[in-house]
Order: sequence, then structure tokens, then C-alpha cells
Amino acid sequence: MSITELHGGSTPEPLAPADAPAPAARRTPAWAAFLLRLHFYAGVLVAPFLFVAALTGLAYTVTPQLDRVVYGDVLTAAPGGPPKSLAEQVAAARAAHPEGTVAAVLPGTDGATTRVVFAQPDLGDREHTVYVDPHTATVKGQLTTWFDYTPVTTWLDDLHRNLQLGDLGRHYSEIAASWLWLLVGGGVVLWWRRRGTARTRVRHLLVPDLSARKGVRRTRAWHATTGVWLAVGLLFLSATGLTWSRYAGGHFGSALDALRAGTPEVSTSLTGAPPSGGGEHQHGGATAGSADPATFERVLAAATGAGLTGPMRIVPAEDSGDAWTVAETDSTWPVGRDRIAVDPVAGTVTDRSDFADWPLLAKLSSLGVAAHMGLLFGPVNQVLLAALALGLLCVIVWGYRMWWQRRPTRADRRAPVGTPPARGGLRGLPWWALLPGLALTVAVGWALPWFGGPLLAFVVVDVVLGALARRRRRAAPVSPAPAGG
Repeated sequence: MSITELHGGSTPEPLAPADAPAPAARRTPAWAAFLLRLHFYAGVLVAPFLFVAALTGLAYTVTPQLDRVVYGDVLTAAPGGPPKSLAEQVAAARAAHPEGTVAAVLPGTDGATTRVVFAQPDLGDREHTVYVDPHTATVKGQLTTWFDYTPVTTWLDDLHRNLQLGDLGRHYSEIAASWLWLLVGGGVVLWWRRRGTARTRVRHLLVPDLSARKGVRRTRAWHATTGVWLAVGLLFLSATGLTWSRYAGGHFGSALDALRAGTPEVSTSLTGAPPSGGGEHQHGGATAGSADPATFERVLAAATGAGLTGPMRIVPAEDSGDAWTVAETDSTWPVGRDRIAVDPVAGTVTDRSDFADWPLLAKLSSLGVAAHMGLLFGPVNQVLLAALALGLLCVIVWGYRMWWQRRPTRADRRAPVGTPPARGGLRGLPWWALLPGLALTVAVGWALPWFGGPLLAFVVVDVVLGALARRRRRAAPVSPAPAGG
């Protein structure tokens, strides 16, 4: 991937004498000229968003290790004998935290403490999580969490998603993800065109030409070949990041719903159950507000009997006429994503949704998000993400360095944003290519608003500036030719 392809192309050749025949030059196709100019401006203007996203993403990759360092005393259970009943653990958490309602319980497994999550109206989207040692039923601590994230992980997640600026900041990450695929794909295409014959292209694409003299050519060699090596990973991050972005993610979810390819839900309806507010003697303790700790034990037993294993999340029903839900929460490969609905009184499974039966797109989306977050393959996943982030940072720095190296230095040729490639690519495209290209661009722009909007603005501004420049050239007086000697 080469932003330098957009940084003015190759160094201009010296002007030949007036009577010398013009050398034959390889004509750049109109589509390549337009892509070159678009890639240049996208690299200059969008790269800061990508740089921040890479930095914050790099910090996020180490959150599991940070959690163990900062909160190890509450997240880790001391070695011991058989675990206490889940009812005892929930009762201990309730005694330590009498306020709020029990929103979820995550039984401790593999040396982790049991997490009892309490919801309170004054916390907004945050919750209080009480950590209980499953072997002794003693409370080890309490943290304010967000979707089971610790405060450190929550802070770094907010930094990566929205720069701690809330909804306003979410635009930055969507801009980065919306343009990353074009920068990567366009850069690879432009670099491929420069790499000589077909026999030598692959080697030149993947191996930097270190024989090049110092300066922009050597910088370009490192920039481009590093980008090619990172291309698949960066395209993956762009696609998965867009799935939960604000606007593009909403369109993606709507598309999954229209295709009936979304994550299947489990039905929590209990046929014949008494309405909410009645029959408390039959369904007492079956709701989140007044859940009997013993009910958690009964629901967990039903889940394990139904074949659910590993980390699980038990969620009480909000109404007494509904079933409770239990979901596997293991995001490492092979993932555990099966979910069931359980009658909290009878302790029977009323519905289930197994990951193996999910639609293909729902599976791919779930696995992609887990890999994007560094969870799917454990520490290997974290290392790969860190390498992608560091590589992207290097590619961006090299791109700006090339921009600086190629800047005009003569007083009469200074350019505040470097010398962009020549415009006119759009005007050179045939009509039969413009029509389908326009339709495709509109469709992509609708799906990715933070790509379509800036792209439209770029094209309009570039066309207007080009028209003004041509008008100034036509209106400029022509200097008389010098008299012959």
C-alpha cells in the first residue's frame, strides 16, 4: 500500500531541448489517475484518524494483562477445594451489596471469581459487579463495570471507540474504518502497477528494494511493501470494525435482519405462566428484582444438564412470566456461544440456540468481532493485532515522511499539502464506465456514510477547483514570443 503513489508520482524528468523528439511515455489510465489523486488526499487527510485508531487499538490489545495486574486480587480466586453452591455465593454478594437488582451472575471457572452484577438506575449503562471467591463464598471486592469490563478495560475501550468523547467521538473511528479499506486496496493496486513485468511483480511487491538510493524511493519501498504484508489484516480490521460502528454498523445489522442472517434469539415466553404481579407464591424469586439465590443454583444445574460448559452468564427474567436465559461466553477458539432459556421454577429448558445452528453470516460476524478484540486465539491474537497496529503506525509515518521529502522547496512552487497528482481522471473515464461506477459509489456511500459523504465533498471541491484553475489559465495574458536574433 503506497500513499506515496499519491504524493506526486515519480520525479519529473528534465525538459528536453525544443527540437528533440518527445520520448514515448506510458499513458496512465484515467481510473488510475483518479485513484492516485483520491489515494493521495485520503492518505493526507484520513491518516491522522488511522494513526489515533492504531495507537488506541495497540493499547487495547494488552487489556487482559492489565486487568490481571491491576485487579488480580478481585478477579482471581484462591486455590481451594470444591466450590460452594452458587446460591451461597449470590447470597454473599447480596449481603455485601444490598442496593440494586441482580442483573446477571457469571459463575467462576478456571480460577476466576464469580461475578454477581447489580443494576442501579443511577448508574446509567454502568453496573456494580461484586466478585466472590467460589471456594469460600467470601466477597473479594467490587468494581463499577460496563458489559462485564473492568474500569481499565472500559476506559481503553472508550478511548479506542470514541476518544472518550461519547457519541461525538464515535465518528472518528468510523471515518478511520470507512476509509481504511480504500487506502489499503487502492495502495496495493497502485503499487502493483508500478512493479514492472509480471515475472518480477510478486518479488517487488513483497520485498523492499533496498538498493534504491536514500530519500523518497527508499522510504517508499519500506512503506509500500510493509503495507502489502499488512493488507489482509488491515482489510479485516476495517470490515469487522464497521460491523459495530454507529451508522455503517446499523446498516449492517439491518441487512442481516433482512436476510434473516442475524444472531438467533431464544424465546423466554413461558406458556401458561401467571401474569406479572400475580401468583407470587408460585413464581416468587423468579424475577431479577426479587431473585431467590437458590433459583440461580437451579438454573445453573439445568444449564449444565443441557450441555452448556465453560464460562456462562445467567440473566434473570424481568417478569415472572418469562424464562431465565443462560449463555456460554467463551470467546476463544473453539468458541462457546450456545444459549438456552430455563423455567426458573421447574428447572427445565424451554428453548435453546446453538452456535452450530446460527446462520453463516452471524457466525462470521461473531468470530470476526472476537478476533478484532484479541479474544479468539488468546495471546496469539493479541500479538497479531499488536503487529498490525505497529505496522500501520510505521506505514503512516513513512507516508508522511515521503510527503515531506517530495515537498516543493522553491519559493514559486510551494504547496501547503505537497504536490498532488494531476487532476482530470474523472473527465478521462468513458461514459460506460462512469454510470456503473456512479451506481456502485452511491451504494457504497449509503452503506458507509462516513465514506460516501467525504468522498462526495472531495469530488465536488476538486471539480470546482479544477474548473477555476482552467478558467484562470484561459484568462491569463499570453506573453509575446522573443524576437529572433
